[in-house]
Amino acid sequence: MTSEEITLFRKQLGGELRKLFARKRTYIGFGAFLALEVVVLFLLRLPKAKAAIRHLIDGAGYDPGDYFSGLTLGLMIMSWTVFLLGALYLALVGGDVVSKEVEDGTMRMMLCRPISRGRILLLKAVACAVYSVALTFFITVTALLAGFLYGGFGGLFAFYPAEHVFALYDFWPGLWRYLLAIPLLGLSLFTVSCIAFLFSCMKMKPAAATIITLSVLFLDSVVRNIPFFTSYQGWFFTARMATWIHVFDYAIPWEKMVEDYVLLGAMNITLLVIGWMIFEQRDFKS
Repeated sequence: MTSEEITLFRKQLGGELRKLFARKRTYIGFGAFLALEVVVLFLLRLPKAKAAIRHLIDGAGYDPGDYFSGLTLGLMIMSWTVFLLGALYLALVGGDVVSKEVEDGTMRMMLCRPISRGRILLLKAVACAVYSVALTFFITVTALLAGFLYGGFGGLFAFYPAEHVFALYDFWPGLWRYLLAIPLLGLSLFTVSCIAFLFSCMKMKPAAATIITLSVLFLDSVVRNIPFFTSYQGWFFTARMATWIHVFDYAIPWEKMVEDYVLLGAMNITLLVIGWMIFEQRDFKS
């Protein structure tokens, strides 16, 4: 690409992002997570909830006073909420990105201009990626700040039986693991945006694209958690998405994580290409 083409692409992307962030529904996810963090921190103030966490840490042979901290609380808030709510709002935005413009009639106007359909979809896919990064960064950073405000500084306690993760770290090693988890979580969540993007390219309403995306996500998650299918975990994309949590293992399984993200990347590219092929065949004249 020439410098002029790059400049033009940046301007077009800027316009796409302005359209995306001009919609009120784009900010629902940010507001919902702030409200949820307040609720979770309030509930963690209750004696029984606090005692349960302290008992879990104490049962591992460690001092709860050292690990019932902002890092631990931030990780708990993030991991408990990000899959359900994060997927919901990524599906909402991704399901809107193409189908909403078709519904409003603005897509026909865009296609009247000298710009290819592939370029339009590329701009919208990049906009979805930017939103995924922005939402992930917001969730993880605000969860950490909320944890610090409530629990102060201290070690990190990570306990996730489903992924066989159990680890305790001092503050700085724990903070490094937490920060390393942010981009990895963003990579995992981008798969939700790609699924929603595919359905948004089809001939359906924005609400239908969002609902179908969530249905696919939850069905995959429900089936993979059935005990009889434990040996087939590699076939479920939600199991691959959960690989980010292994960054909290004492010995990070980089080989397995790279494999998971390569497969997720291949899946994302496939979804985007299929969406592009469907979009190219659609008739917007009538």
